Amino acid sequence: MFGRGYVTDPFTDLLFNALLGFTLLFLVAVLLVNPVARQGVLDPKAEFIISATWPEDRADDVDLWVEDPHGEVVSYLRRDAGWMHLDRDDRGELNDTVEIDGETKIYPINQEIVTLRGTITGEYVVNLYYYESVSSEPVPVTVKVERVNPQFELTFVDQVVLQGVDDERTVVRFTITSGRDVTRVNRVPKTLTPYAL
Repeated sequence: MFGRGYVTDPFTDLLFNALLGFTLLFLVAVLLVNPVARQGVLDPKAEFIISATWPEDRADDVDLWVEDPHGEVVSYLRRDAGWMHLDRDDRGELNDTVEIDGETKIYPINQEIVTLRGTITGEYVVNLYYYESVSSEPVPVTVKVERVNPQFELTFVDQVVLQGVDDERTVVRFTITSGRDVTRVNRVPKTLTPYAL
């Protein structure tokens, strides 16, 4: 059948087929254990976004403090609390620069952002705290509360002027109902920081 001088060995055929089978199983295992990473894909989950923004030309440090209905407080001291997360802690000019390919880039926006990844029925308290002043002047801060899901809706916006270091202000208190509606918006003061004088 094969011509003269060619001898087939069934053991060699069996060994070769077994080797092919193990190689195939190894490749499948490697592909399943280490799936290809999808770079640049971000699946943000947020129900509400609370932001505090102050003028770009100010090097002052303003902090956003948020309390949920269970008394959990998110701030630079505790970046995750319940379903709340401090996404950006802006420290004035301290964290506005980044080195990219040997070149210094400046991101001048002064903004702190807290996201509510889920909602709890009850009252939320949003405070501002003037942590450090470089200019020694009052600083105007715009606070926004925005509902993200199921569609974008600006729920609250206002500007507050912080007078100096250690000034803490309750910007807004609001209640989220079981239907995820925002009700009972008020400004009744409540201290959230441990720095009360």
